[in-house]
Amino acid sequence: MGSALPRTVRAVDTSQLLDLAQEAARHGFSQRLPVAWLQAHLAAEATHYLFPTLVQRLTHRPEVPLQWRQLLTVCTGEQIWGLLDVLPETFDKIPETLDAASKKDITNCIEHVVTVREWVERMADGQPEEMTSP
Repeated sequence: MGSALPRTVRAVDTSQLLDLAQEAARHGFSQRLPVAWLQAHLAAEATHYLFPTLVQRLTHRPEVPLQWRQLLTVCTGEQIWGLLDVLPETFDKIPETLDAASKKDITNCIEHVVTVREWVERMADGQPEEMTSP
């Protein structure tokens, strides 16, 4: 597989997103939110969106396959974004379910939502006993 970055968006449910996070943890990928944090903070019935944003190569770990860093939008009453490394072959297995207009709306939305870090900080100000930093 080449390193061309697909210009698409894929939708996953919370269970699928947790599976992707567990795969990233198994591979030791650096840009990932801890699985336990995701389990605690994702809306159980939400749809999440993966948008490939850059190709990540770990030259210091040649045994790690090529990975794409994903821009991740999660729904927890509002949409926020963070990063999640996903293998290209894993991303390719996620079916295309969104039409072009939906993909455009999602990519436009990503540009205007808060990051995971900003959301955690804001929630910590209002609910410090419930929030821990990823």
